[in-house]
Amino acid sequence: MKLLKLIPDNTNIHFLRWQWPFFISNLLAMAASIVLLFTHGLNLGVDFVGGQMIRVTFEQSASAPVGKLRDSVESLGFGEPVIQTFGKPNEVSVRMKLPEGAEDNPKLADGMARKITAKVRQDFADARVDGVDSVSGKVSGELFHTGMLALGLAMVFISIYIWIRFEWQFAAGALFALVQDILLTVGMFSLTQMEFDLNIVAALLTLLGYSLNDKIVVYDRIRENMKKHRRMPMNELLDLSVNETLSRTVATSLSVLIMLVALLFLGPDVIFGFTAAITLGIFIGTYSSIFMSAPILIWLGVKSDSFVKTESEIDRQERLARQGGAQPP
Repeated sequence: MKLLKLIPDNTNIHFLRWQWPFFISNLLAMAASIVLLFTHGLNLGVDFVGGQMIRVTFEQSASAPVGKLRDSVESLGFGEPVIQTFGKPNEVSVRMKLPEGAEDNPKLADGMARKITAKVRQDFADARVDGVDSVSGKVSGELFHTGMLALGLAMVFISIYIWIRFEWQFAAGALFALVQDILLTVGMFSLTQMEFDLNIVAALLTLLGYSLNDKIVVYDRIRENMKKHRRMPMNELLDLSVNETLSRTVATSLSVLIMLVALLFLGPDVIFGFTAAITLGIFIGTYSSIFMSAPILIWLGVKSDSFVKTESEIDRQERLARQGGAQPP
């Protein structure tokens, strides 16, 4: 039985021919993500901003009565709630600031939660309270700082690892591609205003590891081909390397994406944001491994013989003497 091949053997696609259009489009997408972060910001979850979040599902309604629910909760006098739908239209999250003094007296937050849930059940017969999360402002600030620090340190140590294993140009290329992967994924959360919490930070760290593995495979093949084809023009050498790893890259990414898409549409709502982040991130990471990681090496001045040791005159004479063909000076 003949095996199915997603990518034919010996492909000869000239990826480097389109390096500048892809690079410019990437820069524009990254700039758009930065603008979104400054204008729209992120819909930070309770993990990062502190407060209380109550998840409610209206079992007998096609969509949640957001306006009536807001009036009902606000009538308790705890302030104006922030109500957002997530997952299905009849599922909402009610976010409240913690009452004054809750930092020192947790019972105040517990009391507020009990009153809100009781009011919701009283006013809406089909309301089902799915959970209550409470995080203090101090803890939320520490969580946000720690999460961003974890992302930053991960990228720094990844760059150091690639620098040691390859050369600094490879480290710079991988770092740029990883920044693109993370920035575009975060930009999607700013655009859609999906909740950004600790689960999403975990998804971004997972994405870093996956994307790095893909780029190392491409870089390893480039290094091998630089030893084999020292006189080949760099554009052709990079195209050859990417084509040789194309089947592995596409097959691996596609198999993971099939599973993620299934989770995206059929999985539980609680991991929807996590799954969406990894799904988009793997798509962008695969794209950057093919179209961005290799061209960056050319822009950094790498040539096919850049890392070949130059033979000194003494080494040349010793080599010729060992071969029995020493030439007079």
